[in-house]
Amino acid sequence: MKLGVNIDHIAVLREARKINDPDPADALGIIKRSGADQITIHLREDRRHIHDEDAEKIISSSALPINLECSIDEKIIDIVCSLKPMRATLVPEHREEVTTEGGLDIISYEDRTLAAIEKLHAHEIEVSLFVDPDLEMITLSDALGAEWVELHTGSYANIHAMLYSNLSRTHHAIASLDLPRHTLQTKLEESLTTLLTAADHAKSLGLKVAAGHGLNYHNVERVVDIGAIEELNIGQSIIARSVFTGLKSAVKEMKTLISR
Repeated sequence: MKLGVNIDHIAVLREARKINDPDPADALGIIKRSGADQITIHLREDRRHIHDEDAEKIISSSALPINLECSIDEKIIDIVCSLKPMRATLVPEHREEVTTEGGLDIISYEDRTLAAIEKLHAHEIEVSLFVDPDLEMITLSDALGAEWVELHTGSYANIHAMLYSNLSRTHHAIASLDLPRHTLQTKLEESLTTLLTAADHAKSLGLKVAAGHGLNYHNVERVVDIGAIEELNIGQSIIARSVFTGLKSAVKEMKTLISR
């Protein structure tokens, strides 16, 4: 299984002080030498972390392929076309959200999604659609001509965190998942079955399958067991661990977990 390392949170640290350090581009060589297969960045409309100059420098200097996450906004798509990453992953985007909270609703935004895909393909950029593990979304992803789907694993990750970590005892506890442990356990298994069914369906259509969102060192192994998934994109947990262990060790640990 391939590992894409999302380096947005290095830029988050920089933007917290509004200075020029740390530079996310400095991570590229370390991540490559640590065994990762891809760099992922998200060029948000509000530029809250990665900026245009970051994207340009990272794409032009990285020895690893770049997966550039972006919205379907026409101006953003034009920028992505000019940058020419290996892949563009189309994601939903709401400025008030802390992180991407769900998959792109390609049913509601079918025309805009198709227009973005066609423009990206015209610039020889392959396309992935970041969608919920929903069979209708996946079927439409194939019909729209995407090469990849990336399954949103947030539901699984949230349930796992409320069940097996101290999240429920913190101010970030998820109120909707304040449930008895046996109920959470049932929900966890249901979420994994949903991911498995979605991944198998995508693969049966000829789509390549990635997954990501909320994956970490404690919950990733159950997702690795889903054979149709061939790539994971993981960011926050790797960058968070690197604060204590260093980036090289953090990437290597994750690569070991998903390569078993």
